[in-house]
Amino acid sequence: MKEKPKAYLMETRVVIWDVEQGRKIYSEGFFGKPMGIYKPKTPEFDVPLVLDLIEAAYLLEKGRIEVIDQAGRPVSLEDLFKYAKRTYTLFEEKYRVYKDLRDAGYVVISGLKFGSAFAVYKKGPGLEHAPYIVDVMDRNEEIGSTE
Repeated sequence: MKEKPKAYLMETRVVIWDVEQGRKIYSEGFFGKPMGIYKPKTPEFDVPLVLDLIEAAYLLEKGRIEVIDQAGRPVSLEDLFKYAKRTYTLFEEKYRVYKDLRDAGYVVISGLKFGSAFAVYKKGPGLEHAPYIVDVMDRNEEIGSTE
């Protein structure tokens, strides 16, 4: 059985330092961003892959990566959730939406530049414009006409 890519927890990101493993993960669904490359055109990059905490949690849950903490110990999904909830607003809620969309076959990336939680693609970034922008809000939050 082939070893899972090791992804290292570094504050609010998770990094796959092994370039070949990072390319493989990226090419399997546009996961993460190659370090320092804003809009990658292909998975043929020569830099580490940086994952958001939500992406890392999804890949960890699916058994596609192993997350390692700064002391070199494996991080469980439960521990990654606890950690992420301290630094990521509405982490659990956003993760549920992310997971549902990914499991339905969509490519989901950060929607920060659109002022939302996610940009959602049928094919992927660079192959089409994002047909969907998805935001996640607390159920008690009110939606105003200017938001």
